[in-house]
Amino acid sequence: MTTASASDTTRHHVPQDFSDRFALGLVKFMRVFADAFFAKRYGHRAVVLETVAAVPGMVGGMLVHLKSLRRMKDDRGWIHTLLEEAENERMHLMVFATIAKPNAFERLLVLLVQGGFFNAFFVLYLVAPKTAHRVVGYLEEEAVVSYTQYLEEIDAGRQENIPAPRIAIDYWKLPEDARLRDVVLATRTDEGNHRDVNHRFADVLAGERPGAKPAEGGPAV
Repeated sequence: MTTASASDTTRHHVPQDFSDRFALGLVKFMRVFADAFFAKRYGHRAVVLETVAAVPGMVGGMLVHLKSLRRMKDDRGWIHTLLEEAENERMHLMVFATIAKPNAFERLLVLLVQGGFFNAFFVLYLVAPKTAHRVVGYLEEEAVVSYTQYLEEIDAGRQENIPAPRIAIDYWKLPEDARLRDVVLATRTDEGNHRDVNHRFADVLAGERPGAKPAEGGPAV
């Protein structure tokens, strides 16, 4: 699940309007709490955040699916892309849960955070799908930053470069002697792809506003 630009760790969408600025501000606000709670415990941060990251693709795919049915229009490939994204993020969770082994408190935190985020994102996607995709794009930008910092910790010897778990080797088809660094690199590449896709989806929706120049590849929404 890679694209040519997915390896660009500095790629950033410059906000173009209030919707973009709102999305970026919301993500930066959320980042403050993640940094305060997890600090440099990147494996545990990944467990909680990947649980949240798997929500948007499922919510978006479901709502595009339902609108496609109601309007009897083709989705132009968005449903498959969004559900694939959700599945990919779920696999990230399975991998890092194996590595970090979350405790009972972190599992409770996952339950609370996921429940709140699902409902908030569901409402946001209903009323402002373009903003919803921009939020995800910025979330993925932050994910790329977090995994880059994780790599720096591994390279500096502050995080043990343990052998990659079997689930990661099988999923990404990594070498048998793969290590944690290989897992983090593969995850970061996935997140870079999700970043680019969601910013592109937001751009398409912005182009489909009344009076705007139509963009190609839009969804049935």
